[in-house]
Amino acid sequence: MVTGSSTDEVAHARKLVLAYGWNAVCFQILNPGFSYWFSPEGDAVVGFVRDPVRRIRVVGGAPICAQERLTSVVQAWEAESRQAGDDVCYLCAADRLLEALRSGQFSLHHASVSLGAQPIWNPQRWPTILAAQSSLRQQIRRAANKGVRVEEWEPVRAAAAPELRACLEGWLVARHLPPLRFLAEPHTLDRLEERRVFVAERAGNVVGFLIASPVPCRVGWLFEQVIRCMDAPNGTAESLIDFAMRTVADDGAEYVTLGLVPLAQRGTAIFPVQNPLWLRLVLAWARAHGRRFWNFDGLEAFKAKFHPEAWEPIFAIANRSRFTPRLLLGIARAFHPDADRLSAPRAFAHIIGDALSQEFQRLRAPANEIRSTKSK
Repeated sequence: MVTGSSTDEVAHARKLVLAYGWNAVCFQILNPGFSYWFSPEGDAVVGFVRDPVRRIRVVGGAPICAQERLTSVVQAWEAESRQAGDDVCYLCAADRLLEALRSGQFSLHHASVSLGAQPIWNPQRWPTILAAQSSLRQQIRRAANKGVRVEEWEPVRAAAAPELRACLEGWLVARHLPPLRFLAEPHTLDRLEERRVFVAERAGNVVGFLIASPVPCRVGWLFEQVIRCMDAPNGTAESLIDFAMRTVADDGAEYVTLGLVPLAQRGTAIFPVQNPLWLRLVLAWARAHGRRFWNFDGLEAFKAKFHPEAWEPIFAIANRSRFTPRLLLGIARAFHPDADRLSAPRAFAHIIGDALSQEFQRLRAPANEIRSTKSK
């Protein structure tokens, strides 16, 4: 059964996520913009965004259900999608779904491609990791010497705090990021139930925050957002991650991830998937020329410096025999905030156009500042 996202449906989806969520992005299907399919038995949910032009349902992660039900739930979900004339693409799926689809119980072949990898830790071992990394300890000390202190805020307090929203908006502007949604939704402060919020302050002013989303069946957390304010001292992000790691470890957590690094070089050999040639060329171009908009190398280096214990490969999996450009355009369309009224090529063009426009504004800023200074 496919539904929209009414309050009752979100509540039902949340209940299932908290009972059966295993994929790192499981909790993100509760962000705005998702539609839901619930199994007839009511014990499984799929959060997805539909591209009505290309007739593709882009799933956030994987179906959420008990592990022993995964195969039958996928079969029911894909059968309903086929009846509606839609293809399915599971975005940011991990190896559990890939192994289930390769079990030989499916009549249709599923094409899979590698998107990158996500770093993972057992936070119980975080003190040992940190003890061996003098550069990380130095960054944390530097922030502490500047007066940065981190504490956990209750979700109700965080949701009502204008300083957190101001910090987020400043971060988005400073990074010149094009507006995206789906699994890249930045505006999560209105939906903090079951999330944890860690806030860095200096002299009573917020200088950064971290939002952690639960991954219940792995007894862990996705550190979904690590936000630094414009005036945050060096070491603020490191201090937030250190404090959050120690806090969730004290509460018994066994798994933490900082989320997907698109096109990551690490981890892809653990569960190798041979991407088609056309996609390898597209991704190579994106990594080489797209860093001014999305600095994949910098993101990977930032997460790697926390010395993860492993890199977990992440995939896009489609219920087709081949992964085609049409599927890639459907994914791009899922991420764009105007996707419901744009064709897939226009949505992809708008993402690039937004990025180019913001890059142009960034390049103009120094010249404008010089002119302003001279006029004074």
